[in-house]
Amino acid sequence: MRQYDLVVIGSGPGGQKAAIQAAKLGKSVVIIERMAFVGGVAINTGTIPSKALREAVLDLKATVRARLGAPGAGGTIDRRAALSTLVESCNRVIKAEIEVVRKALVSNNIELIHGVGSLAGPDTVVVEGEHSVETVGATNIVVATGTVPAKPADVPFDGVNIITSDEILKLEYLPTTMIVVGGGVIGTEYASMLASLGVRVTLIEGRPRLLDFLDNEVCEALQYHLRQMGVTLRLGEKVVSIKKVPPLPGGRTGAPANASGGGEMVEAMLESGKTIRADCLMYCIGRQGATDRLNLQNAGLSADERGRIKVNEKYQTSVENIYAVGDVIGFPALASTSMEQGRLAACHMFGEPSESVPDLFPYGIYAIPEISMVGWTEERLTKEGIPYEAGIAQYKETARGQLLGDEIGMLKMLIHQESGVVLGVHIIGSQATELIHIGQAVMAHKGTVNYFVNTVFNYPTLAECYKIAAFNGRNKLRAV
Repeated sequence: MRQYDLVVIGSGPGGQKAAIQAAKLGKSVVIIERMAFVGGVAINTGTIPSKALREAVLDLKATVRARLGAPGAGGTIDRRAALSTLVESCNRVIKAEIEVVRKALVSNNIELIHGVGSLAGPDTVVVEGEHSVETVGATNIVVATGTVPAKPADVPFDGVNIITSDEILKLEYLPTTMIVVGGGVIGTEYASMLASLGVRVTLIEGRPRLLDFLDNEVCEALQYHLRQMGVTLRLGEKVVSIKKVPPLPGGRTGAPANASGGGEMVEAMLESGKTIRADCLMYCIGRQGATDRLNLQNAGLSADERGRIKVNEKYQTSVENIYAVGDVIGFPALASTSMEQGRLAACHMFGEPSESVPDLFPYGIYAIPEISMVGWTEERLTKEGIPYEAGIAQYKETARGQLLGDEIGMLKMLIHQESGVVLGVHIIGSQATELIHIGQAVMAHKGTVNYFVNTVFNYPTLAECYKIAAFNGRNKLRAV
């Protein structure tokens, strides 16, 4: 039996960074990955595919706009060819990312075993490969198995008409109409992408607003823009049944007859009594921790009803030498935070000093338009009784915003009324997930609004929004 200082189960973002950090400390490391390729869900079905699809959608839209500007150009999109083009673009990015991860593991002398890993004890992992079974010894173990889409038994998933986000790139056609059940990050991102391609989307969310962890004003702007794109929002609604039905007599479905069993449609019945029909339905309510094959009980561990593993602030489970990181431990379940969790877990288990500032973890929503935030929201500041003022900048106030044609972009800076310290930054619009890091860096050093007032930004750039928001916020502070 081979023995390692660290055995990592799962090669997603959290597993990768835990393995690499341990390897850089001179430890022997092996990663166990059940998929044929490294990268886990993030690269193969989750983060990278969805973001690659978003960029491909924006590129396709730009191409169509350019074509429509040419004399005699047609305005219709071949729905099958369009999806094929998008999938090809995504697959190219996925393959490149897989190679990047593979090279990183090789360069750090990290071994890789393909197979399903499970716990035989607190220091033993069994790997069931395609042709053999191997047992490896572990001084420490990191569980980074990620999540899978929740699939309720009463929903008749078929991978064609009724799908999860994992099957979106496997569709044979671009549907004319789509129901998206669940207005979380995944549902909102895909709803906006599909709407940008001309799909008539109905987005159903049980809560009264989308993405309730976002700043309320940013959320309102997102919902307004989605409606402008043609998305029908059914907020505060719950789906009670989903079934496949034949198309209405004389009706039209966007699905080719040979692609979905004779052009079947999907019907969703809402708790309010409403009935909604579409060519395709994407179910995006929750994800389940991929722990059912880990045999956690063999090591004295257990998962909750959603398959999540409980950890402490060091990402350590109730068993001292077993850690868990990434989506399998729950919120915020972002690739960026998973990477940091993996690094910190490896540092802790091997006694390496490390620091982390979870309050400054940025959130990125890759919808159309893009959204990002760091720090406090107005709602939280109000609840905690912290006096603040908000400085606002509109993208259209900047030359760069005009060059990009971004009429809806906005940057909001939350400023402490007494100290002037920047407490939070919220952005909606082009390059939001890039711009947020400027605010994050200033906040990490307890910077005040005066930093942005006195800083010179390149012209023309969207970063100028920070200066505009700073002046706007300081003017309000002076009035107070």
